[in-house]
Amino acid sequence: MSAILDDMDSRPGSTTSLLRTIVGLYLRRVGGWVSVATLIALMEQLDTPAARTRTAVTRLVKKDLLLPKTVDRVAGYELNPQAAGMLEKGDRRIYAARSMRSDDPWCLVSFSIPEESRAVRHQLRRRLHWIGCGTVSPALWICPDYLSAEVDDILDDLRLREHATVFRTDRPRVSGELRDAIAQWWDLDSLERMHREFLITLDPLVTTDLVDPAAAFSRYIRGVDSWRVIPYLDPGLPADLLPAEWPGSDSTRVFGELTQRYADDAWAHVETLTSPR
Repeated sequence: MSAILDDMDSRPGSTTSLLRTIVGLYLRRVGGWVSVATLIALMEQLDTPAARTRTAVTRLVKKDLLLPKTVDRVAGYELNPQAAGMLEKGDRRIYAARSMRSDDPWCLVSFSIPEESRAVRHQLRRRLHWIGCGTVSPALWICPDYLSAEVDDILDDLRLREHATVFRTDRPRVSGELRDAIAQWWDLDSLERMHREFLITLDPLVTTDLVDPAAAFSRYIRGVDSWRVIPYLDPGLPADLLPAEWPGSDSTRVFGELTQRYADDAWAHVETLTSPR
C-alpha cells in the first residue's frame, strides 16, 4: 500500500503522470477495468505513442496501482482494490481544496523511532511531507488540524502508532513572528512557484472557444495533471501567515474554471471509447 501512496512524485506532464491522472479520474467510473487498447487510445489523444503508454502502464503495475486482468479474452488492467481509499482521498484534495482561518486549530505530530527502524522513519517523513505537513524539527511536524485524520492513517499504515503522539493545538506561539516561523517550516518559495507555474500552464488551456469532447479531454487531463499535486503539498495555510499576493486562491479559482468548462465533455469522450460496441 505504501508504494501506491508514494506514487505522487512522477513529474507532472510525464507519460506516467498523465496516465495516472486518467486512471485516478476514470477507472472507477468505468467499472474498475479498462482494456490496453482503450488506454492507448486515450493517451494518443495526449500525443503519447503506444510504446510510451505501455512503459507507463508497466510502471503503474509495479507500483501496484494497476493489476493485469483479461476479460472476454481482451487484455486489460483493473484498479487495485486497495487503492480505492487513496483515490477517494485524492478526489477530496483535488476538488475541494481547503484553507485555514486564522483561528483554526493546528495538528502537531511528535515521534521517536529507533535507529534500527530508520527506513520506516524516512517513509513517515516522506508521507507527512506529501500531505502538506511542515517541519518544525526532524521529529516534530505540523499541519492544519483538518489533516489530522490523514496523519492517523499514515501512522496506522506504517504501524508507528506506539512511536508517535498527535496533538491538537491553538495557534502556535514562537519567538518572533509566526509568519517567519511558517516560512521556515514550509518551503513557501517552492509552493508559490508551483502555483504560478500552474497558472501559466492553464492560461492556454482554459478558453472560451468551442472544442469537441476529444479536445476537452486533452485540455482537462493536462490541467488536472498539472494541478493534482499542489493541493497535497500546499496545506492551505491562513492568509495572514503567507506572503503578500499569494497565488493560491487564483490557482484554485482557475482550476475550478477548468473543471466547469471541460469535465463533462472529457467524460463524454471517455464514455465513447469505453462503451460496449
